[in-house]
Amino acid sequence: MSEVTRILDRIEQGDAHAAEELLPLVYEELRRLAAARMASEPPGQTLQATALVHEAWLRLTGSPEVEWNGRAHFFGAASEAMRRILVDRARKKAGQRHGGGLQRVDLSHVTVAAEDSCNAARNFTN
Repeated sequence: MSEVTRILDRIEQGDAHAAEELLPLVYEELRRLAAARMASEPPGQTLQATALVHEAWLRLTGSPEVEWNGRAHFFGAASEAMRRILVDRARKKAGQRHGGGLQRVDLSHVTVAAEDSCNAARNFTN
């Protein structure tokens, strides 16, 4: 049984300090996993692999009722958390309120119908 599996078992049993011991053991592997995920993303991604690891770690350790069935299950869950984070960010970026689907228009090609404000004010008061 690996040290990671032992610590995961302690976390499952409710040892609050075990998670603090786990991160240094798995950080480099999580970082490699995040870098691999980021490599398949389109250019222009503002999220760095380190930030992806940290966000995934918060998701993985944020719920006390999570049960890990060993090292492979933990890293599988970490990979899935990273994928969901990237999907969520892509959806948010493409969302309508964030400019998704909108196209830039050169204003020199746009005709704007506007009334002279002075004439409009005079017509209104008469």
